[in-house]
Amino acid sequence: MHRLTTPLRTVASLVAATVLIGGSAAAQPSAALDASTSAGGERSGQENSFGVEVASKGLWKEAAYRWEKAVELDPQNPRAHNNLGVAYERSGKFEEALEAYETALELAPSSEQIRQNYELFREAYERKKRKDRDAARSRRR
Repeated sequence: MHRLTTPLRTVASLVAATVLIGGSAAAQPSAALDASTSAGGERSGQENSFGVEVASKGLWKEAAYRWEKAVELDPQNPRAHNNLGVAYERSGKFEEALEAYETALELAPSSEQIRQNYELFREAYERKKRKDRDAARSRRR
């Protein structure tokens, strides 16, 4: 079994704490997360929901593809940006995850789920970067 390094394991363990936001009414914490009523917004919501479905089966590459498509169809969809952040985080694309979470938070600043995901990720990511810097300094000595 492959073991993750400590900093990477720390970030990866937080993925379990992140919240995927689906398209059902029960999953939407506020009206601010509703997809727009345009055709692109409706299709974006469908792609987002399908991404949540495949992610729940562990198909993270497919989920990321669906969320990228959802963002492309409706760049104002905060759920898709949040979920894309989760997928990027899972795949170790931490800079991309940070950008996706920040965009989601800008689009839906009152969403507690998005804020929680952003804050948990940012805390773990900052910790990882500090450990990486400390390790690099130690190697130079």
